[in-house]
Amino acid sequence: MTEEGIAAMMKVSNVMWLALISVAVTAAMSSCSARGGGESGTTYHVDSARGDDANDGTAPERAWRSLARVNEVKLAPGDRILLRAGTQYVGRLRPQGSGEEGSPIAIGMYGEGEKPRIDAEGKHGEALLLENVEYWEVSNLELTNRGEKRRPHAAGARVTIRDFGTAHHIHLKNLYVHDVYGGTWKGQGGGGIQWFNGGEKVKSRFDGLLIEGCHLVRTDRNGITGWNDHWTRDKWHPSLNVVIRGNVLEDIGGDGIVPIGCDGALIEHNVLRGGRMRAPDYAAGIWPWSCDNTVVQFNEVSGMKGTKDGQGFDSDWNSRNTLIQYNYSHDNEGGFLLICNDGNVEAPASVGNVGTVVRYNISQNDGERTFQISAVEDTAVYNNVIYVGPDQDIPIIAHHSWGGYAKNTRFHNNIFYVDGKARYEFGRSEGNVFEGNVFFGNHENPPEDAGAITADPMLVAPGSGGAGLDSLEGYKLREGSPCIGAGVVMPDNGGRDFWGNAVAAEAPDIGAHQMGQ
Repeated sequence: MTEEGIAAMMKVSNVMWLALISVAVTAAMSSCSARGGGESGTTYHVDSARGDDANDGTAPERAWRSLARVNEVKLAPGDRILLRAGTQYVGRLRPQGSGEEGSPIAIGMYGEGEKPRIDAEGKHGEALLLENVEYWEVSNLELTNRGEKRRPHAAGARVTIRDFGTAHHIHLKNLYVHDVYGGTWKGQGGGGIQWFNGGEKVKSRFDGLLIEGCHLVRTDRNGITGWNDHWTRDKWHPSLNVVIRGNVLEDIGGDGIVPIGCDGALIEHNVLRGGRMRAPDYAAGIWPWSCDNTVVQFNEVSGMKGTKDGQGFDSDWNSRNTLIQYNYSHDNEGGFLLICNDGNVEAPASVGNVGTVVRYNISQNDGERTFQISAVEDTAVYNNVIYVGPDQDIPIIAHHSWGGYAKNTRFHNNIFYVDGKARYEFGRSEGNVFEGNVFFGNHENPPEDAGAITADPMLVAPGSGGAGLDSLEGYKLREGSPCIGAGVVMPDNGGRDFWGNAVAAEAPDIGAHQMGQ
């Protein structure tokens, strides 16, 4: 796909876990290299220091030398391209050919040492491009793309299909993607890892796209993002089985992780430290756009800069049934969570933002506003813990209009623990319900809540969270807490709390921790 095509599409839209993943993936690739990767296919070796493109590439001592030699070969199911550890390449890797079910094509490394490095030097749109192919597994590469000046839409790795149909089983694992010098505005696209699907002749989508165990540093504009030409409801053709898991993102220029045009995407166990670092426009941490049934869980987002959004998490436009659970948001200048929709856009393009569920999350020292809510419907927020630090003076809830106000937003079993000062802004929103929440500390105008508790919820050590989900023991309840057994029963409550404890069928506890009866 041309960069012009990408630009046209983009204009439509304005750790411990990592260590385990990396060890597992590295071990698997080492095993793959040792045995040739499977029972079928040919293994080709590439060595920029010792190879020769006149060789046949089928053994380390007969390795090819260049990416150009790899790019000219049409690969077959079961084939493998292995780059020698510690070698470096300039240009773009753009392999050809597709695998098949049970016999994907693989790219990885052989030997001991650093990941092979591919540097596009800002002269190509990306360092790795998979285009109109399927059944691919790529792992253990270092990708970078920084030129002398910014290149709009530049990426580290890009997967794109157009007029293709369904592309199955594309896995990107254990990649180190850094210093991608793309544009800084949303419309300029670009980022660490991107996928695109579309076309006017044949509807195209991904089924089985996995991005796992990757490390992204200083990628502009975004981290891990997608695009789908078929995002409007009258052309709806969502990608399926998209999983973004166990990645670490640091110093990201704009948005962190954004699936677009997906049904059932799973985003879990990711860590984002520092987003919207260089974007002049709106950006947030982890959020679906025009997606259904997205699950966002066990992620940590911190250090989002600025207040043009700037939240750790977001349930966004034209999305139904987004589930945000078991996440940790802290020290984000824009706040914890944006739940929004553009009420000016109606069917057949949009069905609105309906049915978001936010549960068992912990927010600590998130700034500007905790929840920002605009033009959405039927949102449920329950069993979360919100900590407002002593130097903060913010609205915990801020209802704004984006072509309309929210309707039917329900808050149950949440702990709003304020060491600073908090207030509530409802605008012209309708149908707000509060039941069984804790309002402890300095709340300027708390909402009506017949079951409200204003006593100390007796958390172990509120405000003591650090880096990592394992730093949050301070948000557990202590014995004798008034929150124990005082919660409202929530249907389909997820069955477990933040730490994996069972939720009582009757008389659950208030907050993200369930001590049980």
